[in-house]
Amino acid sequence: VTGILMIAIVDLIGMCLLNFIFNLSFSFPYLQLIYNSFAQYLVKEKGYDKELLTVTPEDWDFCCKGLALDLEDGTFIKLADNGTVLRASRGTKMMTPEALAEAYGKKEWKHFVSDTGVPCHSGKYYFYDNYFDLPGALLCARVVDSLTKQNSDQKTFDFWKDIVAGIQHNFKMSAFKENSGLYFPEIKRDPGKYLHSCPESVRKWLRQLKNAGKILLLITSSHSDYCRLLCEYILGNDFEDLFDIVITNALKPGFFSHSPSQRPFRTLKNDEEQEVLLSLNKPGWYSQGNAVHLYELLKKMTGKPEPKVVYFGDSMHSDVFPARHYRNWETVLILEELQGEEAWKPEESEPLEKRGKYEVPKTKLLNTFSKKWGSFFIDSVSQRENSEDSLVYTWSSKRINTYSTIAIPSIEAIAELPLDYKFTRFSSNSSKTAGYYPLPPPPKKLTVLS
Repeated sequence: VTGILMIAIVDLIGMCLLNFIFNLSFSFPYLQLIYNSFAQYLVKEKGYDKELLTVTPEDWDFCCKGLALDLEDGTFIKLADNGTVLRASRGTKMMTPEALAEAYGKKEWKHFVSDTGVPCHSGKYYFYDNYFDLPGALLCARVVDSLTKQNSDQKTFDFWKDIVAGIQHNFKMSAFKENSGLYFPEIKRDPGKYLHSCPESVRKWLRQLKNAGKILLLITSSHSDYCRLLCEYILGNDFEDLFDIVITNALKPGFFSHSPSQRPFRTLKNDEEQEVLLSLNKPGWYSQGNAVHLYELLKKMTGKPEPKVVYFGDSMHSDVFPARHYRNWETVLILEELQGEEAWKPEESEPLEKRGKYEVPKTKLLNTFSKKWGSFFIDSVSQRENSEDSLVYTWSSKRINTYSTIAIPSIEAIAELPLDYKFTRFSSNSSKTAGYYPLPPPPKKLTVLS
């Protein structure tokens, strides 16, 4: 379950499919709600220390996208583009450069997947690549701290099964209807505390796309009842008028990788899943499903044998990588870090008047930059004594320019551009930052690990 709603658009003339997201407001209240949903379960149901329930504002600095958790030894790591370890912590305690060199040296991380370069979630590690996951990263790190405090000699951990049980408790399919757990009851009680409505510029853009003859699809891994609450608050009670197809409980990344027999579409009645569909024959609201049958329907609706697909999402693991790897779709990554790190304007940058009215926010967004972990995009590697540290791209940065066509900070950033605006794309023949819009991340070291 995620806090992400994704929308797809099929151009009847240009054979173009766009898929983009509306995020929940990742404010302190929302992040605290996610954290508390898991922490209270661990304390009340699994007997963990009550200190997990208290979080200070400073604690949130630990949260950073692009980290991997070694589920066996409780270590968090940040990878370079070649798979070596740039920074690491045991629980929330950062390793010194000396300890880092002793533990990892200059070798690839033991779980680094070199064939695709994309570590996935497995029984040995978990990769944090979206904002909905970050409170869980902080909680896991504090669990390691707590268990280590109780037993300083503890080298391995077995808490992950309890985290998974907490996910099931709060986000099982029936949780919204049953008001079970902490998350859904609180969202329903006071949605305005955690959600923000879609900017008018984006709603206007949706209507323009619709009026231009495009077919719009809404795709989310959330269940239909929760999706309906979010959409009515974010887009308005008439949100269904904007979309030809709505797909809930899509369970990405399986939506892209699974065959129709593994993940068939199902009809819905009163938010309950009904019959299995052997194919999709018409627009409507469906549950589960697969990209194969969806694409066949889009062929029928567009009258085109190979409609070109451009897919927008905020998760490399669940959205961008599988859409490119399994479907060879064009992909647009929603990357809030582009508006959180200090803005800069390269000399060759396109004039801003040609980039629309969007401006990078002047205030720092929560969790877009961590003092502990540094830049999401680049980091420093210590060299010999009396020589300057060298800068390297992070593994996350490499994945962006490998699997994304472009990366943007939000949909609002492009909503006022002409519908036929042509973006500069990432490609093997261009710079590693060519596809960032409206500006690339700053090309300098932003922090030094002390």
